[in-house]
Amino acid sequence: MIDLKNWYSSKTIWGALISIVASVLHFASIDLGTTDKSQLVDAVVNIAGALGGLLAVYGRVTAKATINSVS
Repeated sequence: MIDLKNWYSSKTIWGALISIVASVLHFASIDLGTTDKSQLVDAVVNIAGALGGLLAVYGRVTAKATINSVS
């Protein structure tokens, strides 16, 4: 596996986190269906991607220094 991505872009990570939350909710007598879990994973991944993009733009706009390329 050569391709790299941020942890928040991983559906596996979000799926695992949502499964943990679903287990805790089930323990509290609140049940999420399989369809709800799948839709929640997709929504979280989309939101995380959008937030990552916004953070990148904000970081570049508010940066105090230029990017230096070392050769």
